[in-house]
Amino acid sequence: MFTHKRMTVGIGLIVALSMLLAACGAPQTVVQTVIVEGTPQVVEVTVAPPVEGPATFNAADPNTLVITTIGDSDTIDPAWNYETAGNEVLTNVYDTLVWYNRQNASEFTPQLASAWTISDDGLTYTFTIRQGVKFHNGDEMTPEDVAWSYQRGILQGGTFSPQWLLVEPFYGIGLSDVAEVIDPSGALDDDPEGLKAADPAALLAACTQLTDAIVADNAAGTVTMTLAQSWGPFLATIAQSWSSVQDKAWAAGLGAWDGDCATWQNFYGVNEETTPLRDEANGTGPFMLESWTKGEEMVLVRNENYWRTADVGPAWDGGPVGNAALERVIIKIVPEWGTRFAMFQAGDTDVGYVPRQNVSQIDPLVGERCDYNADTLDFDCAPTDNPNGPLRLYIGAPGISRTDAMFVFKVNTDGGNNFIGSGTLDGNGIPADFFSDKHTRLAFNYCFDWDSFIAEALNGEAVQNVGVIIPGMLGYNRDGAIYSFDPEKCKSEIEQAWDGKVAESGFRFQIGYNTGNVTRQTVAQILQANFQDVDTKYQIESVGLPWPTFLASIRDRRLPVYISGWLEDIHDPHNWVQPFTVGTYANRQALPDDIKAGFKKLVDAGVAATDPAERQKIYEELAQYDYDNAIAIRLAVATTRTYTQRWVKGYFFNPVYPGTDTAYWYALSKE
Repeated sequence: MFTHKRMTVGIGLIVALSMLLAACGAPQTVVQTVIVEGTPQVVEVTVAPPVEGPATFNAADPNTLVITTIGDSDTIDPAWNYETAGNEVLTNVYDTLVWYNRQNASEFTPQLASAWTISDDGLTYTFTIRQGVKFHNGDEMTPEDVAWSYQRGILQGGTFSPQWLLVEPFYGIGLSDVAEVIDPSGALDDDPEGLKAADPAALLAACTQLTDAIVADNAAGTVTMTLAQSWGPFLATIAQSWSSVQDKAWAAGLGAWDGDCATWQNFYGVNEETTPLRDEANGTGPFMLESWTKGEEMVLVRNENYWRTADVGPAWDGGPVGNAALERVIIKIVPEWGTRFAMFQAGDTDVGYVPRQNVSQIDPLVGERCDYNADTLDFDCAPTDNPNGPLRLYIGAPGISRTDAMFVFKVNTDGGNNFIGSGTLDGNGIPADFFSDKHTRLAFNYCFDWDSFIAEALNGEAVQNVGVIIPGMLGYNRDGAIYSFDPEKCKSEIEQAWDGKVAESGFRFQIGYNTGNVTRQTVAQILQANFQDVDTKYQIESVGLPWPTFLASIRDRRLPVYISGWLEDIHDPHNWVQPFTVGTYANRQALPDDIKAGFKKLVDAGVAATDPAERQKIYEELAQYDYDNAIAIRLAVATTRTYTQRWVKGYFFNPVYPGTDTAYWYALSKE
């Protein structure tokens, strides 16, 4: 008989050995010496490795969120910025009057407006402005700051800015820039000198029309906005970063417009380089700009005097209160996937951009998978087969962005342009208006392989898009006309282009994408390979450009074809058809007046209609017109994947959030 003490000795030895064997992962037979009635005996013992307990996931620095991405912000002027890298910064540095109700893109909660009312006719919005809110420099926010922020943005204008989203509600359907209030033909768009020379009375009237429509009452603590027509998505429009509230006195001190209607034209049409607020920020938001080393990193620090308190209440039920949990957010520009992957492995990045081509490489690190639940608008999470994996994957949320390949109908050649080679059809280049020939555009559509693109670039998690509007939205027709990969039709169309001159001499030019975006690079490479298969004299080169350079080249119309994406501003079909056919992208593509006019008729009719069935019919007609003119290659809409370290807490998916999808850092914390 074994005594309790002696048995303890023996078991202790066996358990110690089993802990060593646990790393081997399988039961093993071992030889062990035990004490039986005081006598050592050698026995064989089968040792099963113990079930490992759950791993713990603790950040080395729980106070700093590190984000790795592939492109830097272009500007942090809220009135000018119109891209996701800058938008996710502005979302945290500035506040807007209203904000999203957590993950719901169509419900809104108070932010700098503590309450609001809407008139019965839908024309007048009266906002009660929160008192006691301080800007980061200590200035107190007033209703005058709110009204001026809207006025300044709209009057600064620029068709490459987001201000068209506010021009239409305040000035009228179909207008995309304040310059069109002076000259409806659009001849003054993006022409600062031309606008300054316009009729002084007309200039003054355009400004006073706006200041009469957006009125601050400091004594009453309100701002009243009167629209040109009722505008259903107005709250959605003002919840985004271009409606950020800024400090009027501070901005004017840096050279921004001071609110005088006699001088507004002198501030119209700035660009990302000339705006006085390009790299300056002074908001009321939960984070403050500490430093910005362009091309390397941006550092934000916690606003220790954030206005949201327990008395004010959370941004939504169960939302954060008080100062942010995070003390610091660092956005690192890391274009190379290999480096970002290594940072994920080492725990040196909390959130990072993962190209679809690389998900098979990073998925083995995922220990928890969270699948999107369309009923709850949230995620259902469960451990993976590798429960101790350090990463969490949020997957399956509906995408509201799309990448397309855009044809530029008239490339800018001022000062020379290497993107189009020789500039002629001599085999070493293309003319500036190469894509003005419809046969050229058709050939490029038929030479694109969507199946390969979706499989290679999007990991098979996408669907080819029909027309301009995204799947699942009012106006989308999944049975509408689409192009498909057809090398014979590609060959036939390119042989007809330019009266046969293209087939005779061939061509050479460059397609641009932003460095580090492998998805967009894949688009260019597919076109490159497929045209080479048609004929080796059709030469396409893909060129990666740093994000600011890429964006500037697009705006300056230097690239004959560029691959770019769109993340919706508001969840409405107008936010897709307007920029793609008459607004931002139409201008960047230099669409001809006749094609643009055809689109404009349909765009204006669609936003003016109130009956959903009528809007559906209009947008289906627009999709057919888009197909017939082949102004771009409409690509595919992917479902989303977001990877974070498992110590990151508080993530949720709001489809309108920019950048990394974790862009509202106020809601996040780390263990």
